[in-house]
Amino acid sequence: MAKLPDTSISLRVLARLLSYPDSALRDDLADMRSALHADRALHQARKEELYALMRQLAAGTPLDNESEFVELFDRGRATSLHLFEHVHGDSRERGPAMIDLVQTYEKAGLFLGPDEMPDYLPVVLEFVSTQPAREARAFLSEMAHIFNAIFNALQQRQSAYASVLGALLELAGETAHAVKLAPDEPLDASWEEPVVFDGCSAKGQTKPGQPQAIHFVKNEATHASSKAAVHEGVSV
Repeated sequence: MAKLPDTSISLRVLARLLSYPDSALRDDLADMRSALHADRALHQARKEELYALMRQLAAGTPLDNESEFVELFDRGRATSLHLFEHVHGDSRERGPAMIDLVQTYEKAGLFLGPDEMPDYLPVVLEFVSTQPAREARAFLSEMAHIFNAIFNALQQRQSAYASVLGALLELAGETAHAVKLAPDEPLDASWEEPVVFDGCSAKGQTKPGQPQAIHFVKNEATHASSKAAVHEGVSV
């Protein structure tokens, strides 16, 4: 069985690219490009697409970058970065699915910050980046159908962010394919909070347009690793 390349660096760069494009992200773009250039997990053609997104973020004004991000990811279900939004919507199943995902993180010795949602894609990628290459690919492949749907929605909007989802499909060992997209249903800013659980807020960001840090807090007393267990809610 061929050895899979280490994907941890690429996953961390992709997670950062999907974070709110504030001044801190702009300051990190050069280092992110250098890290991606040295990494061998992605094909060169895909890297060139990601470099183009980085150049776009570097050249755009902060206001334009932030407005595009909010319009793309906070105001439509088809491009939502909350993965269970694509699986469960606002149904009751979403809460238990989130709890299971939190437990998966905790079994690996990783704990969410107080304002983080476990299904927020940058958070998921931060977790997957801590896993061995084979387990990381298996985890990503279970979510590939969601990545593909978001990829198609971003391509439909002619967004350079589609390259990030294309890269995730590549790391999952999958190929992007066309899917029929349902008419997008706007997300109302005042939608009701889902089931409350263990210190996570109702959204991955405090509110649309507000920067939100992504971080895990390491429990020094817990170092046991675990294979990535994926909840049935994100199975292919």
